Amino acid sequence: MKIFAFAGSNSSTSINKQLVKFVLKSFPDDETNLIDLNDYLMPVFSVDLEKNGFPEAAYKFLKNIEACDVIICSLAENNRSYSAAFKNIFDWASRINVKVFQDKPMLLMTTSPGGFGGGNVMAEAHKFFPQFGADIKETFSLPKFYENFDMENGIINPELLTEINSKIKNFKNQI
Repeated sequence: MKIFAFAGSNSSTSINKQLVKFVLKSFPDDETNLIDLNDYLMPVFSVDLEKNGFPEAAYKFLKNIEACDVIICSLAENNRSYSAAFKNIFDWASRINVKVFQDKPMLLMTTSPGGFGGGNVMAEAHKFFPQFGADIKETFSLPKFYENFDMENGIINPELLTEINSKIKNFKNQI
């Protein structure tokens, strides 16, 4: 199985990327393509710029989705919504193909330092991603990242570890 994975953040110290890396360890026999949004920089989307064509990075993002069997992502929450870095890629890609996620099964995650664990961006993505071709099979929000996650050991809260392992198992059973 081919997995396309990303964190919806361009931070060099992204906690969402750490969560994605941790979850990918549960897929040891699968081919993974974990990207960094910094490799997909492009101008801020506008209809004026669109008249000049689309950035190659938008096509590259869509090709990654086309080539995969499943998507695993964890979205950063900035001001209760997507990060500007992810939203810009999403905006450009959606103008090329409105079904950005191409009906691929998705494990959708969020995390944040706060107690809500990125719940606002999770709610937004859970509502809107299916309209853009996401087949969301499972969701997981990790609250209080710095209390519940260790860089060497991953999720250290026993209840949350049990929850993510159950969701990974359910995800695998649905694909």
